[in-house]
Order: sequence, then structure tokens, then C-alpha cells
Amino acid sequence: MEDASGVGPKLESLTFDELAERLQADGVSRAHTQPLYRWLQTGERGKFEPPLERWIDARAGDEFTQAEQVAETPSGDGWTRKFLLRLGDGAEVESVLMGYPGRFTACLSTQVGCAMGCVFCATGQMGFRRHLKAAEIIAQARHVAAELQKHHGEKLRNLVMMGMGEPLHNFDETMLALEHLTETRGMGIGASRVSISTVGHVDGIRRLAGHPKRYTLAVSLHGATDEERSKLIPINRRWPLAELMKACRDYSEIKGQRVLVAWTLIGGVNDSDAHAKRLAALLEGMHVQVNLIPLNATEGFDGQAPEDDRVDAFQRILQDSGLPVTVRQKRGLDVAAGCGQLSTERFSA
Repeated sequence: MEDASGVGPKLESLTFDELAERLQADGVSRAHTQPLYRWLQTGERGKFEPPLERWIDARAGDEFTQAEQVAETPSGDGWTRKFLLRLGDGAEVESVLMGYPGRFTACLSTQVGCAMGCVFCATGQMGFRRHLKAAEIIAQARHVAAELQKHHGEKLRNLVMMGMGEPLHNFDETMLALEHLTETRGMGIGASRVSISTVGHVDGIRRLAGHPKRYTLAVSLHGATDEERSKLIPINRRWPLAELMKACRDYSEIKGQRVLVAWTLIGGVNDSDAHAKRLAALLEGMHVQVNLIPLNATEGFDGQAPEDDRVDAFQRILQDSGLPVTVRQKRGLDVAAGCGQLSTERFSA
């Protein structure tokens, strides 16, 4: 199978055993697999033995994934750094390093653009270009991890698949990338420290429920009736709320864990007391955590974030109904690194 650049699978996408077999087929001892695998997955390179050095030198071109940093934009909040990365075919994606007290998190992209068309999302406004290969997702994590080590001296421990694209629309490559990123012989990120965000790709949620790893599912809801939600998230016409909520209940029951529910608050659109009460009724009896996100501005959508007192009132109604609710901490808004703001269009103009 060829990747997006027209050549065979990138080395980063090979499992540990596949990489060992590849070395052995080329006359190199399987004993070199561990240092090679770790370097491919994390970028951490020790001293390689001569046979492995020669093998790598012979494959320094198409078999390795290119993720060239085109731009790095630090936020004035002191916690966030956004990276514009160029892939081997010239396509570009954005990745984000976010800092919080006691932890750092990488936000990774899974597609170039997005086919879901959410009206307030800058990536959705780009349209869909292509899926990312697993190796290209891994290359983002490797880059962000290296920057974290360089600037803060820490290892990357948390991932959110909430960058450009719908992860469950690119299910197979996203799962392959995460299989590597959670491999203890590589980056070793715990599955419980990985969140996968979806706007309601029901088929993907059901596939994820059957996956052996227990990743955290985050569902972007934003509307508690089909009429309201379809205006913001076109995919709701394919998978309406009744199907989506059943898939979420099933996922929670199968995995034995809560589902994160994201609600972007848009002033005058979905932030009223009535909206909050409808959301509370929709989520009644479910094992969920609600995360409220005051709208982050994008050029292609003229909506506004509500005032703080409206956010507080919305949160109180949900809390009074018995739902656990948090308000998303603002990160990187001054450099368009917040939720729904990632896009490469402004760099390509």
C-alpha cells in the first residue's frame, strides 16, 4: 500500500515486529530494533551501531516521514505554542503544545482540513483536503515532544486528538498512530491520557467502543435538539441526536467510563437558560462530564462568545441538575490556537 506521497509505508507506521522483520530481511540483526523503533517514535537518538547507521543512511529519503516546521507561534499566555508543519507532499497542518499546572498536552491533527463543515470551526471552513497517514500523526507528536523537552525539560504524557480534522473519519490511521504512541517501547503515553474528539461520527464511536484500548471519548454536542444542532454541525443530518446519544451510552457502558461532552457557547444561539435545561434533560442519567467552551473567534463565522455572567448561569443550571461541569481554560487565543481555530489558510494566502 502506498502513502500520500506515492511511496511505500513509512517506517514510523511499522509495528515493532514488522520493523524487526524489515531489518532482518535487509541483513541487519533484529537486536537493533529497539533503538530504531524508539528513535522513529520519539526522536530520541542514542549512539547507533554501525550496521544500523548504514541501514538508516540508505533510507534517509522517502521511507522517513517529513514534518518540517514552517512556523512556531508562542502565545502571550506563556502556556501555549502552535506549530505549522509541512508534510512530505507539501500539505500543511497545525499542532499545539498546551501547558497546564502540572502537565503538558499535545493537540494533534488527523486530517488536512475537515469534511464535517461545522460552521464556527476554522478547519471546517477550509474544507477537506486529505486524511493524514499514521506516520504523519506520529511525526507531529514527535515534533511537539522534542519542543517540550527543549523548552521545559519534560516528557510528553498527554494527547488530545482535537486538532485539524475529524479523527473518527480517519479511523484506521488514527488508531494505528495511537497504537504506536501508547507503545511502551516508544513514546509510552498511557491510553487513559489520550482523548479522541468527535463531532458525532456514530460509526466511528461504535468502532471505538470495540477497540481494545480505553481512550477517552469527547463528543462535541453544541445543540440539544436536531434542529438546533444541524444548523451548527451538518453531520447531525446523517446521524441525528437519538443515534448519537445511544452510541454514547453504549460506549460508556462497554468501556465503563464517562464520556466528555463539549458545548461551545455562542452568544444568542445556544447559551440561554432554556438551552441549558434542554441539555440537562438530554444528558439525564448518562455518565458524562460537560466541558463548556465560550466561542473562540474565527474569520468565517460572525458569532460571539457570551458574557461571563451568561456562562456562569449556564453552568449553574447544569450543576443544579446534577451534572459535573467545567469551563474550558483559555489557551492560545491570541495566536488562533484555541478550540476550533486551527487552519493553515492564513499562512497560505
